Amino acid sequence: MVDTHCHVLSEYYENIDEIVQSIKNAGVDKIIVNGTDMKSNKEVLRLVKKYDIVYGAIGFQPTELDSYKDENIKWLEEHINDDKIVAIGEIGLDYHYDDTDKELQQKVFKKQLELASFYNKPVIVHSRDSIKDTYDMLNNYTLRGSIHCFSGSVEMAREFIKLGFYLGIGGVVTYKNATKLINVINDISLEYILLETDSPYLTPEPFRGGDNSPEFIPIIAKKIAEIKGVSEEKVEKITTDNANGLFDF
Repeated sequence: MVDTHCHVLSEYYENIDEIVQSIKNAGVDKIIVNGTDMKSNKEVLRLVKKYDIVYGAIGFQPTELDSYKDENIKWLEEHINDDKIVAIGEIGLDYHYDDTDKELQQKVFKKQLELASFYNKPVIVHSRDSIKDTYDMLNNYTLRGSIHCFSGSVEMAREFIKLGFYLGIGGVVTYKNATKLINVINDISLEYILLETDSPYLTPEPFRGGDNSPEFIPIIAKKIAEIKGVSEEKVEKITTDNANGLFDF
């Protein structure tokens, strides 16, 4: 199985060696660690060299732009084709906070989408309280990628799929209030679903309240299997095939 979006970084985990071994023991053989700013992006480059199961996405996340400089895009371009860097991410738009600088977010998102388009790289997209603008900006490009932690409607799910995107499904699907997401999963084919954890965030039940880890990917696969009325093995195989088809591992 593949965790297509996590943050297994020293900021959150004291012993990454132990975490990686636990991930392997759980049957997860690839994880994509996503950067969000210069510090985490540089750590991603180190991690992919150290651990066989770790692949990377580098990018500038919309709520992590306080120290952003335009020259950061040049750095991103210099490393976009480094070994085991499989996507530009985590990038996107986030209008959740009242003091959001929407203009800056859109500018940085656009620059990264242009890079992805030029270098034919998938994108891993963060969208919170901004789904229409996210869709409208993606619609300007011919790109493939993942809508990380998808939280939109069935109708928006269909529209993103038409653009060439998969939906990243994580621990939220196990929560009691996940009715909207369950409706989406019921509506769309497994061929458009990717598994992810967003570790250390969004820990699935029954471990909610503690730190998340890619080793919990089987819990997410099991819940999707229950919703779809299929075997866990089918969910594992199809979502793994989806990840392998999207990302150049």
